[in-house]
Amino acid sequence: MCRNLSKYALIFLILALSGLIFLLRNIHTVESWNCHTFSALYQLQSRIQSSFVHINLPTFYNNRTFCAHLGQKPSPEDELEERFLLDSITWPTPPPHAAPNALRQTSDPVHSLFAILPTKEGREWHVGDQLEALIQMHDFQGRPKRYGGDFLLARLHSPELGAGVAGKVLDHRNGFYSAVFPLLWVGPAQVEITLVHPSEAVSVLRRLREERPDRVFFKSLFRLGVISETTVCNMCLPPDQQPLCNYTDLYTGEPWYCYKPKMLSCDTRINHAKGGYLKHLITNKEALLFQSGVNIKIEIHASGTDRINVLPPRKVEVESSSIKEEPIKVTPSGYYYANSWRALGGVTMRQFNETSAITQCLRNKVINMYGDSTVRQWFEYFIAFLPELKEFNLHSPKNVGPFMAVDTTHNILLKYRCHGPPIRFSTVMSSELRYISNELNGLTGGPNSVVVLSIWAHFSTFPVEIYIRRLRHIRQALLRLLERAPGTLIVIRSANLQALDQEVSLYNSDWYSLQLDEVLRAMFKGMNVLLVDAWEMTVAHPLPHALHPPPVIVKNMIDLLLSYVCPEKKNTQQ
Repeated sequence: MCRNLSKYALIFLILALSGLIFLLRNIHTVESWNCHTFSALYQLQSRIQSSFVHINLPTFYNNRTFCAHLGQKPSPEDELEERFLLDSITWPTPPPHAAPNALRQTSDPVHSLFAILPTKEGREWHVGDQLEALIQMHDFQGRPKRYGGDFLLARLHSPELGAGVAGKVLDHRNGFYSAVFPLLWVGPAQVEITLVHPSEAVSVLRRLREERPDRVFFKSLFRLGVISETTVCNMCLPPDQQPLCNYTDLYTGEPWYCYKPKMLSCDTRINHAKGGYLKHLITNKEALLFQSGVNIKIEIHASGTDRINVLPPRKVEVESSSIKEEPIKVTPSGYYYANSWRALGGVTMRQFNETSAITQCLRNKVINMYGDSTVRQWFEYFIAFLPELKEFNLHSPKNVGPFMAVDTTHNILLKYRCHGPPIRFSTVMSSELRYISNELNGLTGGPNSVVVLSIWAHFSTFPVEIYIRRLRHIRQALLRLLERAPGTLIVIRSANLQALDQEVSLYNSDWYSLQLDEVLRAMFKGMNVLLVDAWEMTVAHPLPHALHPPPVIVKNMIDLLLSYVCPEKKNTQQ
């Protein structure tokens, strides 16, 4: 037995020596293997942390000035304009003593009603007149509301004629509202009033905009070699929670920050992406104010008829001062007739139904499009409609860009680039993050140059001051462009309505879009720029609202754009 043990001990000794020799000869391989193993484990850990990045979101201060007043200090003139713009979009708020304690005390579209008011001549309307409807809001108990602030939309339309026009809503701040419409066609017309949000819901939206600009958060990937980290980014981040990477634009002073990675430096940032949406922003009681089918975009019914018949214009000799007296003159940007948009205000609409007509209009033109996905939709329209316009493969991410298309036969160049942060696209490379104003500064411009802008959808979660600052930089760049190249055509696409439910309302409500749209119109008023009024074009159309409007509306927008680019030649013969 001892002899056997000695034999096994000898075998074990030989095996141990062989293992030691193998280890010594391959020590460098083992060290390298360990290094790669740890790096792989670190990458896996980083990916796991990236997947759950929302868990470590910062605690945000409920202080609007913290976010709104970042960036370069505005001049006294800019501060004065900012105060004027903010005052101009002030929305009525429920009085403190009237704040409802339950849903039943809030505005209910089912119990509310409207009535068409007669004219001084009775119930006879002519083209050129104005139609007025009086709206009275009630709560869920059927009791009249005593204060204003409800967000209402008004439309006058005729399904038989394919006609429609947006109305103007006036808040009397006592539970009554007036909807005023211009009468622009002969024949039947029907009034439609829609409650988008009750006043109590608007108060919640206003509070979120001022106190929670972080409710949409962003992230960036940082990478160096095999090490990568993902951190939270935003226009404003609390500086006392983690070290920050400052990506403020050197030319405009537009602020942007990311939390500094633990292992990497700030200059290793690779990309920018939407991180997600914060949840549980409102109480259960407040959630009752945002119910699809109950108090989000619900029609209000008429107490009597909601239809009239419009007669031809009055004869000149019949007109009198008493007939023409009207409290408010409604001047829409246009209206639909036979399902085609007819612009008012001087421009003559042309129909570009053939590819040859569009190609001829854009011949020798360079069209630069900047902004969000609502103007990228125009780029996609041209690509789909013009067979000779070939998209050049820039290997850009789908739906992100930048994109470029060329028609070499007709010398047409079409380009699209998204605006700088905040931008909620999937992933944008850091090197492709460009601010519109900086891009405009690099344009040559000229009579064959067209610039198209659309910037609104990604600013709805931030205080309005941030949007004002961004538009101010763009406006300054446009003024410089028009100074050095006066023939440059500038076209701005406005905001539009979109489909809403509870979740979308808290981040992208039409109320947010309306407020931004009014600021945009005021800031570019009087400049040599042209407006495609997407707001009225979606209000007046019967199709359901969508962030990216359906093709029939886009087609009308493109027709208006091309009518600006290639205006109808006037007959010079007498």
